[in-house]
Amino acid sequence: MLDTSSAIHTAIAGWELRFEPLFAGHRGFVFPCDAQGQVDMNNLSERALQNYLYARAMMGRETAWPRVQPSLMH
Repeated sequence: MLDTSSAIHTAIAGWELRFEPLFAGHRGFVFPCDAQGQVDMNNLSERALQNYLYARAMMGRETAWPRVQPSLMH
């Protein structure tokens, strides 16, 4: 299950940074980004920013390394 509710889905060239969960039943995270995977943290809500920082801190522990892909919400 990926948490897309806390991300801002603005059109940043239609890309997203996805942190998939490493364990079944855990949640992943999706954030809008540019084609290089850069997330504009200034445009995230407080909750989305907290989730983004958490997902980055948990890479390899609870989430997989992120991947950049065309936005599925586009």
